Amino acid sequence: MKLETFALRKGKLSHSAARPRFSPHSILLSWKNVLSLEAMLLGLRTQWLTILLALQIPAAPPGEVTNVELQPATVQAFNRYVQLTEARINGEVSTPEKFLYVDGLPPESRSQALAALQRGEVLMERLRTSDRSGQTIEAPGGLIHHWLSVVFVPGATFQQALALMEDYNHHQDVYRPEVVRSRLISRQDNDFKIFYRLRKKKVISVTLDTNHDVHYFPVDSKHWYSRSYSTRIAEVVDADTPSEREKPPGHDAGFLWRMNSYWKFEEKDGGVYIECESISLTRDIPKGLGWLIRPFVTDIPKDSLQMTMDSTRAALASKNGK
Repeated sequence: MKLETFALRKGKLSHSAARPRFSPHSILLSWKNVLSLEAMLLGLRTQWLTILLALQIPAAPPGEVTNVELQPATVQAFNRYVQLTEARINGEVSTPEKFLYVDGLPPESRSQALAALQRGEVLMERLRTSDRSGQTIEAPGGLIHHWLSVVFVPGATFQQALALMEDYNHHQDVYRPEVVRSRLISRQDNDFKIFYRLRKKKVISVTLDTNHDVHYFPVDSKHWYSRSYSTRIAEVVDADTPSEREKPPGHDAGFLWRMNSYWKFEEKDGGVYIECESISLTRDIPKGLGWLIRPFVTDIPKDSLQMTMDSTRAALASKNGK
């Protein structure tokens, strides 16, 4: 699709300039310009409708979106991506002085990032893990989304952060509107099995029933980390109605097939730093539209992580009267 750019050029108006003459001919040209502009806008609207129809994102319920099958090759690529990413994370959590993502930045960038965090800003970074030859890992038929976020909560402790994170029965109150329901299924020491009903909205609204295994690991008295792996994700059709039903996992619209979360908690500088790295897998988009739609698709994982970190910081800050 060819996009045309219009710009207004700055110019000088002379007070001595003659007043413009108007004639029927100039008025006709003006109307022709208006009609031409309307025709162009109509053409753009038509093109966008074509795109939306190709993506199957009209104002229709998600149940009418064509299902796709999650392929073994897609899962294998995602697992390979996760394996390589976890190798890097393992090195970070085993070295307390390099525990956080910002600790591995160049000195000047690290100082700027820490100062921004202590001002209350949220660090958001899109990451990309390459294979050992430096090549990008692509998931055939799918998209891998990889985001990292860090916040600092002054006055909080990592014990308070852990207590918040492990209170799964109340996550539905902390992380609304995305977490509609939350429930602790079982706990054994530092291992948890949990349930979330998630609702994601971007043009259309999608409801997902998800199960996760979560594992917490102590490093020392000031450092903990955790890992969360989705074990089941089912798209819900007609959610919260008498006709509610689940689609078979892996045979659905492909809004979310896998979701891993890697959390770190470090207490220092009079507060606690909280880092979350999220890796998720969704369906790919129709061929020929990736250059236009891919940036839009990646907004959902980013927005979701930002909401999670904002809510986490707000919940901890409220406990400390901040």
